[in-house]
Amino acid sequence: MPEAVTASFEDAVARTAETALERIAAARASIETVIFGQAEVVEQSLVTLLSGGHGLLVGAPGLAKTKLVETLGIALGLDARRVQFTPDLMPADILGSEVLEEAADRRRSFRFIRGPIFAQLLMADEINRASPRTQSALLQAMQEYHVSVAGERHDLPQPFHVLATQNPLEQEGTYPLPEAQLDRFLMQIDVAYPDRASERRILIETTGDAQAQAKRAMTAEDLIATQRLVRRLPVGESVIEAILDIVRAARPDDGDPAIAKHVAWGPGPRAAQALMLATRARALLAGRLSPSLEDVAALATPVLKHRMALTFAARAEGETVASLVAKLTSRLG
Repeated sequence: MPEAVTASFEDAVARTAETALERIAAARASIETVIFGQAEVVEQSLVTLLSGGHGLLVGAPGLAKTKLVETLGIALGLDARRVQFTPDLMPADILGSEVLEEAADRRRSFRFIRGPIFAQLLMADEINRASPRTQSALLQAMQEYHVSVAGERHDLPQPFHVLATQNPLEQEGTYPLPEAQLDRFLMQIDVAYPDRASERRILIETTGDAQAQAKRAMTAEDLIATQRLVRRLPVGESVIEAILDIVRAARPDDGDPAIAKHVAWGPGPRAAQALMLATRARALLAGRLSPSLEDVAALATPVLKHRMALTFAARAEGETVASLVAKLTSRLG
């Protein structure tokens, strides 16, 4: 590529990046006026959306998971909807269904009524309470970005993201998500309890007469443009090698022997793809135009945690997926 063309391309990327950085900073500030004490959760949620992926929010009740998704929708200018998953929820309750209508001339025809999945940001609340049949219907949408009803294809809006929540405490009456569906989530975002100072702020600011409201800082078109920018950011050879080292070492067959003996099944190539996109998005969120090894270390656990399973012996010895990934990231230069 001629030098003049290369310079012009780099200038265009720099201008686009400058605008994107301003919008991202404004969106983050808007979200943090409503969500307190969850800076890492907010960051990982934004990284997921900027990467064009779906996120699984795991945490105890009352930690503002629903409020977070609602606030993300407002700040990013997305059409957001919420579905409460229950054991009797049917695929048609999410996807939509065809109804038979009769016109004035008595002609009958079917009309498709869209379900709540036709949104730009769908909150699947307590996703593991739905039956496998309903989960598989959502799986197709998450992977293929369209749904099929009565043999007809219906494309979903752009962008389309699913942020699902899961309660790790109440497992009675739930259907564990299959590995294939877990792999569709770019990250598993663990939502922990806030620290004392943050909980004090929550206590004061959410029990008064007036409460803070998020403001729109981006539009859906801005988000799509930023997602394209994320894919254009350069990645250094050291970061690429680090991603490959971590993902491949976490597998039971050709991985690191010290780690592999504890792993029943490990992450596939989609995990490496997810980690590559996520590191770029995190760099952009921090105001940088290229990811670093620190980004890889910070995101390895949420990207790999739900894509690995431990052997029975490893669980008996007290090992966790997080501890194994921490061992791998500790070797990064």
